[in-house]
Amino acid sequence: MKISDVKKDLRDLANKERIKDYQRFFKTGKGEYGEGDIFLGVTVPNTRKVAKKYSEIPLEIVGKLVRSKYHEERLLALLILVEKFQKIAKLEKSHSIRVEPLQVTKKQIFDLYLRNIRYVNNWDLVDLSAHKIVGAYLQDKDRKLLYKLARSNDLWEKRISIISTFWFIKDNDFKDTLKISEILLCDKHDLIHKAVGWTLREVGKKDMKVEEKFLKKYYMKMPRTMLRYAIEKFPENLRKKYLKGKI
Repeated sequence: MKISDVKKDLRDLANKERIKDYQRFFKTGKGEYGEGDIFLGVTVPNTRKVAKKYSEIPLEIVGKLVRSKYHEERLLALLILVEKFQKIAKLEKSHSIRVEPLQVTKKQIFDLYLRNIRYVNNWDLVDLSAHKIVGAYLQDKDRKLLYKLARSNDLWEKRISIISTFWFIKDNDFKDTLKISEILLCDKHDLIHKAVGWTLREVGKKDMKVEEKFLKKYYMKMPRTMLRYAIEKFPENLRKKYLKGKI
């Protein structure tokens, strides 16, 4: 299997007419968060198809893809890592005997992700991979890494820290979500405001009392965008009280 085969299959699905739209959508202009990113014009569903086709390729090739200058090739690499990770987890859960020529482990996938974390550098790349690799790997392990990322000066590392906790929320494990939300509460970037608000909303869908306890403590100081996302699923009358500061 050659990396050129993977790239060709991805490019065969490209539509150059989409490139300008993607450049605007992912803010690639000077001074914007995605400055200088380059696109091929491939949709996410089509990128997923290629990822499924090449889910068995060696990690060495995936590592080269994730360092690509092209956005969709980086996304493809991350989706392949997710495919690999989930396959291993499923086999472990079913107690199946794994037949894996390369003996790929979840730790190897996690380590590759961290070694290349600087290439996970836009919100879609983070949101489609962080919780499924970083969160899933750390589920039964020490989570200090997430706090290190949350205190980073890098926008995407901070977003990875909070999005990774989505994995814990599904098991009603909210502790790290709330602690990292506190760390990021006064962050200045809109993409962090949205990510924290979105994550708090997910906590509320599982346990509204837990979310409200957090909000009552911090809603007056959190950025408006963060609050709006956090209370998006609240009853209308309650949502208005939060927005008017009358809780």
